[in-house]
Amino acid sequence: MRLGVLDVGSNTVHLLVVDAHRGAHPIPMTSEKTILRLAEQLDDKGQLSKAGADQLVRAVAAAKASAKRSGCDDLMAFATSAVREAGNSSEVLDRVRGETGVDLKVLSGEDEAKFTFLAVRRWYGWSAGKLLCLDIGGGSLELAVGRDENPDMAFSVPLGAGRLTRTRFKKDPPRRSEVRETTDWLAEQLAPVARKLKRAGEPDRVVATSKTFRTLARLTGAAPSSAGPRARRVLTDAGLRQLIAFISRMSASDLAELEGVSTSRAHQLVAGALVAEATMRALSLTQLEICPWALREGVILRRLDHTDGTDQSDTGRTGQTGARWS
Repeated sequence: MRLGVLDVGSNTVHLLVVDAHRGAHPIPMTSEKTILRLAEQLDDKGQLSKAGADQLVRAVAAAKASAKRSGCDDLMAFATSAVREAGNSSEVLDRVRGETGVDLKVLSGEDEAKFTFLAVRRWYGWSAGKLLCLDIGGGSLELAVGRDENPDMAFSVPLGAGRLTRTRFKKDPPRRSEVRETTDWLAEQLAPVARKLKRAGEPDRVVATSKTFRTLARLTGAAPSSAGPRARRVLTDAGLRQLIAFISRMSASDLAELEGVSTSRAHQLVAGALVAEATMRALSLTQLEICPWALREGVILRRLDHTDGTDQSDTGRTGQTGARWS
């Protein structure tokens, strides 16, 4: 079965196409990204601008057409914090559905944490024991812990790298006072969640996912993407602190020149690093492993869990498939 998953995030619209069936390792076939930065297109009233909605409709339509050309039997489409928090999200979703035929499912922050946790669990298997999973997105930070495929606890807090860049920094690079004040503020914001997670007991393995953590690990010496997904990659607290001292003095344009840093995300790298360091400190973590699977893979895996092993292409290619994988 060929599946497409369309992830409408705070920064990008990302289409991932995989070949997969239940009980097998999903094989990536194609991956396409469109940079929209939807979170930056919310107006003073918290509504997604008309220009932002126009761009979203075009991006979703293009992704649907690409999925059809790739021969996808099903297209699962979802949106995260930027659309979730827009004051006019219902109107935007109705427009996307009406003009493209794609029914975007808006995931809650807790859903994001649970799907990501499922992907991490499947990647590492039962031998990993109790997992603690961290994921920094553009709008939020997800945390989950547990021994099973469904976490015992799952949290989403509004501490995304893009959000903090917009709300905490006025200069590029940020002033030292902004970095210091943001560090102190993050400690306060994370304290309640950290207390709850610590009550769950010591994890056997601590894992981080997605672009921000992968970039930070690469900048502290982890293997490049060319080494493949199975290369072991880690991020240490000591390495992260040294990195922050270095990158916090650099402009976004200079950061974009560093190996492994994408131009579209360079402006929020410092904020992402501060969130990562504050989270590790709040949870008394000295090292994280980087998992190549994250939210999109979790959505695919859950969708496969709901199949009966037969081809369901008769209901595909519209994106209106949320009920089967939620």
